[in-house]
Amino acid sequence: MKAIVITKAGGPEVLELQERAIPTIAKNEVLIQVNAAGINRPDIFQRKGNYPAPVGVVEDIPGLEVAGVVVEVGTAVTLWKVGDNVCCLVAGGGYAEYVAAHQEMCLQIPEGVSFEEAAVLPETVYTVWDNVFRRGALREGETLLVHGGAGGIGSTAIQLAKAFGARVLTTVSTAEKERYCRQLGADKVVNYRDSDFQEVLRTENVHVILDSIGGDYFQKNLDLLAADGRLIYINAMKGHKVELHILKLMQKRILLTGSTLRARDLSFKIPLTRDVHQYVWPLIGKSFQPQLSKVFPMSDASTAHEWMENGAFLGKLALKFKK
Repeated sequence: MKAIVITKAGGPEVLELQERAIPTIAKNEVLIQVNAAGINRPDIFQRKGNYPAPVGVVEDIPGLEVAGVVVEVGTAVTLWKVGDNVCCLVAGGGYAEYVAAHQEMCLQIPEGVSFEEAAVLPETVYTVWDNVFRRGALREGETLLVHGGAGGIGSTAIQLAKAFGARVLTTVSTAEKERYCRQLGADKVVNYRDSDFQEVLRTENVHVILDSIGGDYFQKNLDLLAADGRLIYINAMKGHKVELHILKLMQKRILLTGSTLRARDLSFKIPLTRDVHQYVWPLIGKSFQPQLSKVFPMSDASTAHEWMENGAFLGKLALKFKK
């Protein structure tokens, strides 16, 4: 099979199309012929040498989400048959023509959703559901602040929070992204290049904050949170080390938490998959739409990574595999 391989740590140019063996499957796994793969920021970190694959996962082929057709099933598989169209969260190896996946990690592609659209669903949907709704316990009538509303995580969080009856605030960097987030349903959007989001949102009663920025956003987030607020980290692009005012944490009874998804084992990911299937999948095509910005051919993976790093797009990017 053909696969996009990280030949060494570095820029987009280190990605190379190579031939690799088709994965063999275990008895409870399916083999998926990949039609499309989602592109995510962790792929960039892995390419740069800053986000190694978990033990037992292919080390030099990035890709955390795929959509395609089941072409082989293990002897213990009961949920799928050859010919089924599925999308799947994987721990790596998604930039390839074939991937193996546990049967309970697969989700049927909803009617009317293309392979490319389905491929950009798992990573962001799982992340938002786990962090905003399970860890953050966002409830109807509460207010969510999500930083970076025009990206994959942000566009997913805005739609799902609105679908479950929350008020949504977000931060963006351009007027185009501001319009986009409002179209998705955001109630208030702050362009952080023009205004201090803390000052603009000071009068808001913020219950949950989903942050991937870190750095100086940390203190601002603490100040903005209401009593019993929940501050959740999924990345820290502006800095991992911050100063915590413990008394403020105590006085507001703030819950400070965070998580990563890739390295979690199947005992965590399978129940999360069931939650996503139960609560999010019925919304697709109704109050929640896949946000696919641009599709690149497999041979253009380097250009796709340049786009991801540039950030001048709305929603998500995908790779398409020629059949």
